[in-house]
Formats: sequence, C-alpha cells, structure tokens
Amino acid sequence: MSYASLELNGKVAVVIGGTSGIGRALAHGLAEAGADVVATSRTMSKVETVAREIEDRGRRTLRLTSDVSDRSSLERLLDKCIDAFNRVDILINSAGRTKRAPTVEFSEEDWNQIMDTNLTGTLRACQVFGRHMLERRYGRIINIASIASFVALQEVAAYCASKAAVASLTKSLAIEWASYGICVNAIAPGVFPTELNRTLLNETERGREFVWRTPTKRFGKAEELAGAAVFLASDAASFVTGEILVVDGGLLASGMNQ
Repeated sequence: MSYASLELNGKVAVVIGGTSGIGRALAHGLAEAGADVVATSRTMSKVETVAREIEDRGRRTLRLTSDVSDRSSLERLLDKCIDAFNRVDILINSAGRTKRAPTVEFSEEDWNQIMDTNLTGTLRACQVFGRHMLERRYGRIINIASIASFVALQEVAAYCASKAAVASLTKSLAIEWASYGICVNAIAPGVFPTELNRTLLNETERGREFVWRTPTKRFGKAEELAGAAVFLASDAASFVTGEILVVDGGLLASGMNQ
C-alpha cells in the first residue's frame, strides 16, 4: 500500500451538518484531499457559502439542504447525489445540538430534541446512506462523537448521553457492515471553539478549566480534525472499523497536569 491511498481523488463525500463549525472544516479537508464534497444543512445561504468554498478548491459539489429530523430530506439528498455523481463513497454525520441546564430541571422536550438530532438523526443518515453503500459493498461512514462519549460534562447530561450512544451506535454498525466493505468509525473531538461556543469557552471559568485540563494548554482548531477525517475516509483505513478516534490535545489521557 502506498501513501497515495490517503488521497481521496475520485471519491464522493456527503457531510451532513457540513456548513458550520467542525463539519465545515471537515468538508474543506475532504475537498483538499481530492474528494467531491456535498456539504449540507438546513440553511441554504450557508450551503451556498460552503459550496463556493469547495468549488474554490477545485472540486465538484451540489447545493442541497437537508434536515436530520426529516428522513425524506435525507433520501432526497442521496437521490440527488446519485443523479449527479452516480454514488456516495463517504458519509460524515456532523449535525448536532446541545443545551446546558441542571438535569433536574431539564425538560423532556429539550431532551428529545437533542436525542433526535444527535443520535436518531445520525441513525437516520446511516440507514439512508448505508443501504446505498451495502448495495455497492463499499463505504466510509464517520460519525462525530465527543469526549463526552467517555466522560461527563457538568449540566449537559442530554448531550453526553447522546454522544455516548453515538459511540455505541458506531461500533454496532461497524460489526454489522464490516463484511460488506463498509468501515464505520467516529471522531471524538476535544474542545474546539465554533460559532456556537466561542464566547462560552473564551470568557468563562468553564472554558478556562478546559484549557487547564488539556495538556497542550490550548483549544483545538477545527482544521486540526481534518486529518483524522481524511484518514478514516481513505483506503489507508480499510482495516479500521468500529474505532472512536479521539482528537483532544491529550485531555482524556490526562491525570495530573502539574
């Protein structure tokens, strides 16, 4: 095997939740590695922006919205991709949401919304695109887990539970689909500032504690996740499945920092 197997030339990737934050960085990374990339979310203006960024990298794309709470929108997304590219080789599930509140006061509505996006939404996309990959006997699926898949974070019980379940779902699909040439893995990011959490991380004690607990003594940059995604999406990772690849600056490995 040559190192050229890390390239994604000729591959077709779909990044759900790919128009902001981590998903956007992963879409850029896949495009830079050679893949044609469809970055999709619920907001067309954001889809348009990232589509232009992908085209600026010399890759093909489509301008399509989707909503992980709506199975029919995912089915339309797949159909349009097949019409344009004949196949989808790579799926990244990056749509997610969270809310912080004391668990005793957390409403069932908020709980259900987080679970429906983070967990059931991931399942829906895996089912819709997985069926296509099973028929082709080839595919790479990368879910977005979290350090919260492994450790608790204060007052985000729904988010932590959903991400622990995403890690478990990833392993379950990996063993079901391995014999069909489909590798199912997840990336578990540490602390990465995005549009949604930058103020919290930069201006609160919670953010300062995250930095203190991270051996590298800084937050991650979203583009630092792209290498993990390119590897897992590539043929270099053909014998890697059921893995939760942690990218966290050493946070989970840390016991004593001083």
